[in-house]
Order: sequence, then C-alpha cells, then structure tokens
Amino acid sequence: MLTFLPIAEGVSIQAEPITESVHWLTNSILVTAIVTGIILFLARRATAKMKLVPDAGVQNIFELVVESLYDMLEGIVGKHMIKRTFPLLATIFIFILASNWFGLVPGVGTIGFGKITGPFHSIEMQHPLLRPANADLNMTLAMAALFTVIWIWWTFTETGPIKFLKHTFLPKGDLSGMLWLFLLPIFMFVGVIEVVSIGFRVVSLSLRLFGNIFSGENLMHTMGNLGDALPAPLAYLSSVLLPLPFFFLELLVGFIQALVFMLLCAAYIQLSTSHDEEEHEH
Repeated sequence: MLTFLPIAEGVSIQAEPITESVHWLTNSILVTAIVTGIILFLARRATAKMKLVPDAGVQNIFELVVESLYDMLEGIVGKHMIKRTFPLLATIFIFILASNWFGLVPGVGTIGFGKITGPFHSIEMQHPLLRPANADLNMTLAMAALFTVIWIWWTFTETGPIKFLKHTFLPKGDLSGMLWLFLLPIFMFVGVIEVVSIGFRVVSLSLRLFGNIFSGENLMHTMGNLGDALPAPLAYLSSVLLPLPFFFLELLVGFIQALVFMLLCAAYIQLSTSHDEEEHEH
C-alpha cells in the first residue's frame, strides 16, 4: 500500500529495492535517474536557442554557473589542465548539488510503501519510494572511485609514469652525492605514505559526502517526528515547524558539500600536475 506518512525510524542505512524482482533498481537509483533527467532537460533547454546576448533566464543562469566554475577551477588546476578537467569537475559539482537539494523536496523519504497495522488501522511505512542519492554510500563511493581512475589517467598522460614515480619517491631539488643518498630512504618512505594517502582519497571523499547527507536526512526525520506524542493538531504543526530551521541549514550543507567535493578533486589534480604545468610555462 502506498503511503505518504513520514518514517518513524528515520532513513535506512541501506538503499532499498523498489521491487523485489529487480534488486539493482533501488530508491536511490530512482532519485539519481530523476535528478539526471532534470539536469539534462534544463541543460537542453538552456542551449537549444543560444544567443550572444541571452534574454532567457535559463541560459543566463547556466552561463553564470559555468563561467563562475570555470574561473574558480582555472585558478586551481591551471590554464593547461582546465580544458581537460572542467567538464568532469563541473558535472560533479552540479550533480551533487542538484542531488542534495532534490533530497529536501517534500516527499523524498516520506512517500513509499507500507501496511495497515494495529487496532486503529494505522499505516506503517516500510519501503520509501525515494531516497536522497548521496545518502547512499554506493553513489558517493562510485563517484570517488571514478574520479580517482580518471585522475590517474590525467596524471600519467601529463607527467608520464616514470616522472610521476620519480616525483613521488626520489629527492627533490638539485641534490647530488652523499646528501642525495642520505635523503633517498626518507623520500621513499614519504612516497609510500603518499601512495597510501591516494588510496584513502576514495574513502575520505565518499564518506565525507555520505556522512553529511545521511546525517542531515536523519536529523530532518527526527525533528519531524519529535511531536508525535502531542495531540493531532499540535503534532501536525510541530512536524512542519520543527524541521523548518534545519531545512535551510541543509540547503547550505548541500551546497558546501558539493563545493568541497569538487575543490578537493581539483586540488588533487593540481598537486599531481603542477610541476608539469611549470614546464609548459617555460
């Protein structure tokens, strides 16, 4: 039975299949498809009839977003890398931001399938139809892993595998002789730590985004159910008013988390290609 009541126990740690016959089609994948469709529709509408001096609001908004992101990222990754990396970095930001804000739309997490229970025939929510995309660790982990693979490709094509290994494990600067040999074990040890930290980037990127969005969803559900013990009119009023301040807080958190994810990815690109960037300038 389809119900529109909030979930008393909050957001499940795992995404749930919409139907038992198709286990891979979860409520978070459904939201991902919806958000992707909305972004593609708006992008298509903004670029369908482009003008040199736009008068349509959608084109103005898209140009503002793209130009702002381009200028910001160019200052981080450099002029040489911006054309290669901008499409992915901008897509990451726009998708994460849209997913985070779509998760705050009324009905996401509160519309789903339930059953009638108890002597008073109350409805108990069991399977939400919609789940915030970034409240699913599978989604954030996939984005972080995909970026890491592409980052490795960009780094190797820009610096070359041999130069990357030298930059990571060998002493820097114009060192030679005994000093170079003395510092070699230290730099090799630091290089091993650097390689381990690269592997942990996938974990840190995914868990940071997942943790903030998942905890925010649970906070909204908790505040919405805080007045359930009150009489019916007051319980309904509290379910609307109590989550309201946290709704605006989650709007800010959603934007910050999208920005942090994108900027960290840009910083990783800059760190691995900056020395190559200097050579191109010379």
